[in-house]
Amino acid sequence: MSTLPKTMRAAMLLGPERIVVAEVPRPKPPPNGFLLRVEAATTCGTDVKVYRRGGHPRMLVAPTPFGHEMAGTIVAGHAAAGSLEPGDRVVVANSAACGQCDYCRRGRENLCRDLQYLNGAFAEFVPVPERFAARSVHRIPKGMGFERAALAEPLACVLHGVDACEIGERVGGSGESPAGNAVQAAVYGAGPIGLLFVAVLARSGLEVIAADPNPNRLESAARMGARQTVQIARDRGQDKTLRALTRNREGAEIVVECTGAPQIWEAAIGTARTGGLVNLFGGCLPGTRVPLDTERIHYHELTVKGVYHHRPAAFARALAVLADPGFSAETLLTGRCGIGGVEAALRAMIDKRALKFVVSGR
Repeated sequence: MSTLPKTMRAAMLLGPERIVVAEVPRPKPPPNGFLLRVEAATTCGTDVKVYRRGGHPRMLVAPTPFGHEMAGTIVAGHAAAGSLEPGDRVVVANSAACGQCDYCRRGRENLCRDLQYLNGAFAEFVPVPERFAARSVHRIPKGMGFERAALAEPLACVLHGVDACEIGERVGGSGESPAGNAVQAAVYGAGPIGLLFVAVLARSGLEVIAADPNPNRLESAARMGARQTVQIARDRGQDKTLRALTRNREGAEIVVECTGAPQIWEAAIGTARTGGLVNLFGGCLPGTRVPLDTERIHYHELTVKGVYHHRPAAFARALAVLADPGFSAETLLTGRCGIGGVEAALRAMIDKRALKFVVSGR
């Protein structure tokens, strides 16, 4: 502890689109937790929402350090943190469930009645509390860099989302439907989360159609495994465009919405074929209402799901997927900056000039 600085730099969220980089007291390791030196943090769409809205109803209240995708080195901590010790290279999940409530006992830890969140990745150090040290810390596999490891959090969200797609019930061992054709999936939104859905669904043997307004993002979708890409507008009626690309114009077996735009939620439901599944993964503003096509949902027997966050099992699987060098996760990392560049990085993401930034405090 004596060799660590007494202060640190941190990007502080003060309110809507207000960030200041401040020199603040370096936190101490929490009781039975540890202090993480952040080696790599990655930005994401949730960070953009937090920046634009000035907070998050579940995760944080300004003024506060923020950022939640992080990997680093343990530099100080108490022995009660388990087998972890200073010098270990770890990735820390941004949530920790209680492990005791009815949801946790049913394996739905993402819905835990006392789900706690960890923020502050856009800083030199992050204090990791006891519950996180016990439940939400994973050693980084040998040979994996910090930047790649930090992608475990968004990939865990996507793996949880793909689990909800019920692929096993729709895809045979060969990746084909009972009719002998490749099962088609449509993904609305080719931001970082949408691109990870494209990659994982394609890896699962599905024929993926990616839709986004931005041609550069569609190029990334093709590199990550999309069989078809289509440029769409941001208004209603995009389901007709997507359905035209599906087999016999019947719609996709699985449709994943990754934009959080109400009009695209509507389009996603209109894109599913009879008996298909719609995964509404993109979170809309609280209080948003979306009209539903009751005829399609009822008479075409659609499954419509809201899917949120990740579970511990998905986080562990994410690290295993990232350990495969054939998984092209680095496609998402289109920029790098220091803590002082966080606001410019988020602006670049808003303007669709970048997918994700790696933020380093070094």
